[in-house]
Amino acid sequence: MPLGERSGDKSESRYCGVETDFNDDMPHVLHFNLYTGSFDFVVAPLMDPSYRPSLVQKDVVGSGVLPFAGSDLVLSPSQWSSHVVGKISSWIDLDSEDETLRIDSETTLKQEIAWASHLSLQACLLPSPKGTSCANYARCVNQILQGANNIQLWLRIPLVKPDVDSMDEKSVTLDDSWESWNSFRLLCEHHSQLSVALDILSTLPSTNSLGRWFGEPVRAAILNTDCFLTNSHGCPCLSKRHQRLISGFFNHSIQIIISGNSVHPNASMDANDTSDKNSQRHPLRPYLDYVGYLYQRMDPLPEQERFELGYRDFLQSPLQPLMDNLEAQTYETFEKDSVKYIQYQRAVSKALLDRVPDEEASAKIIVLMVVGAGRGPLVRASLQAAEETGRRLKVYAVEKNPNAVVTLHALVKLEGWEDTVTIVSCDMRHWNAAEKADILVSELLGSFGDNELSPECLDGAQRFLKQDGISIPSSYTSFLQPVTASKLYNDVKAHKDLVHFETAYVVKLHNVARLAPSQSVFTFTHPKRSEHENNQRYKKLSFEIPSDTGSAMVHGFAGYFDATLYKDVHLGIEPSTATPNMFSWFAIFFPLRAPICVSPGSTLEVHFWRCCGSTKVWYEWGVTSPSSTPIHNSNGRSYWVGL
Repeated sequence: MPLGERSGDKSESRYCGVETDFNDDMPHVLHFNLYTGSFDFVVAPLMDPSYRPSLVQKDVVGSGVLPFAGSDLVLSPSQWSSHVVGKISSWIDLDSEDETLRIDSETTLKQEIAWASHLSLQACLLPSPKGTSCANYARCVNQILQGANNIQLWLRIPLVKPDVDSMDEKSVTLDDSWESWNSFRLLCEHHSQLSVALDILSTLPSTNSLGRWFGEPVRAAILNTDCFLTNSHGCPCLSKRHQRLISGFFNHSIQIIISGNSVHPNASMDANDTSDKNSQRHPLRPYLDYVGYLYQRMDPLPEQERFELGYRDFLQSPLQPLMDNLEAQTYETFEKDSVKYIQYQRAVSKALLDRVPDEEASAKIIVLMVVGAGRGPLVRASLQAAEETGRRLKVYAVEKNPNAVVTLHALVKLEGWEDTVTIVSCDMRHWNAAEKADILVSELLGSFGDNELSPECLDGAQRFLKQDGISIPSSYTSFLQPVTASKLYNDVKAHKDLVHFETAYVVKLHNVARLAPSQSVFTFTHPKRSEHENNQRYKKLSFEIPSDTGSAMVHGFAGYFDATLYKDVHLGIEPSTATPNMFSWFAIFFPLRAPICVSPGSTLEVHFWRCCGSTKVWYEWGVTSPSSTPIHNSNGRSYWVGL
């Protein structure tokens, strides 16, 4: 049964498995571990571990029956597919110098995976690569995956902790288990069906080193009983670091598998256990109970995260409100983001108080223009700010989408704003205002700040702002951060063309590893400081990879923004300063055609351009260190068109 109920969580991490020894009585294996032990699935050997193809007498008639763990008929198809992960024989070594062992290993691997496919198993656990070379192992797995349909292969990788203090850099690299995984997947072209099962040991690497795995395709974490400590009641428990790691696995849909023998025999005799005392209690049940306890004590998923679940690691093209008219459903989604509009209301309130002293509050009318008014949420926030501060407003709501204008008229009539709000159905770039504004309010920010052409639009709108007028937002800065994002990279690669690698995507980042702190890229200020200020920009960035991270793969860059609406009122998604509980913007992802491998303590040098043409704006990006990539050019392939 699942580990427990956690509001909003329907992920695979609710299910816990157990690693078993070979047993040709599969019905007993399932009954004992699923019904007696309450595990959800077993990781069970498919083949008798003593089997070696070279020892089989080929000249004996009828000797070709392979020693599998029972026929396919001993379990129902649904039991095989839902409750069994095949464990490939651990003795195989496809890169052994012993030719007989190497050939036996290759034969057995193919036989076992063929049997697993016949049983419709969803996944098989591959043994860890042995030695420093895994070329032949990866070649065979790649060959198998070429002909496999849906089966997933989990490569077992021990989470080794290199002793940095006592080794030179070369030795650390050799002992880094990530290197073993990286070598294997680079050799295996068909790695969309290849995942990782991490063997968790009693000692853990640094936090940075652990963090990079969350950007890799980790499907399972094998938790050996040797990892557990003993609490005051004689029951198993985990160190605080292990607990935090397990919680991280839960949040990233990684399943836990309990492995090993019980080292807490007294814990199996639970005085609170109300089950039949004559029945056999599973020796690993206390470990399952403890993992269940860790799961159940996690906080429920917040409403924001529940809303975002369907968007996690899903590539989307950014909105193009300048070129396209948004649909009602899109407006409705963004209008539900109350946090954003509260921040705007705060900014307008502060601007009104600065603009109008108390003694003039009843007489002076402030002209406020909302450019890109949509269906009116900024109009409402501005009027609420006026009511809150006791200031008087005259509002122009400028909107180019004729469909949204219909809603605006209905809203103004419903709220009785006819004497306060004037609706202008026009593109802000082509409108000639009858008077100048004291305050200009807009929400043209994109995930990267400037990617929805806020600079170009607000530069054009600046002509109807008073000389001392206030723009909300007053400035915004884009940020860039190198990330490991295996899933995103594979999703882009699946299109099998260059176009998709030269496109930036909006995405709710989840299964990613952030390899270095983000750095600022471009800053735009409104009103413009100078008429000659150019919106075309270039920035060179140097990211230092922390020395305790270990080697890692850079699949692309995550982009964010941070905006100053007015004075100390901020809005943004840059991780270190992000506005809490706001969901209007996800990050933007700039992929790399070929991932870059970075070493601990190395420098990643990135170049980024914002290019402007007469009818479009696009980005270009490339890496020059530690190795060079082609310049990625989104001109003509992206979306910010319509100037």
